[in-house]
Amino acid sequence: QEQLVESGGGLVQAGGSLKLSCAAAVRAFSKLSMGWFRQIPGKEREFVAGISDSDDFTYYLDSVKGRFTISRDNAKNTVYLQMDGLKPEDTAVYFCAAAYIPGARSSQGYAYWGQGTQVTISS
Repeated sequence: QEQLVESGGGLVQAGGSLKLSCAAAVRAFSKLSMGWFRQIPGKEREFVAGISDSDDFTYYLDSVKGRFTISRDNAKNTVYLQMDGLKPEDTAVYFCAAAYIPGARSSQGYAYWGQGTQVTISS
């Protein structure tokens, strides 16, 4: 059974950094595009960053460009989200997801999801 497990969330001050990890127990991980989404209560889940299966293409939500970096290690079946210059508006539950569709930005394009990790940024 496919499973994604996020870790690395926490509470940091504005301007600080966090690195999220997502360990993926999925078949053919290296053939899947991976993404990070975030969600706050009462709002739609929002695409944050994505990475192609071969790690040669990354794409981001405009508001995180230059601050967040997505990467993956196919040997470890793990995807990362390095978050620098954090702002209070980045506060959310962050989800890892896996997609068969290259370049997907909509949650409907993702087949597998983790349970999420809370990120809280204090001002």
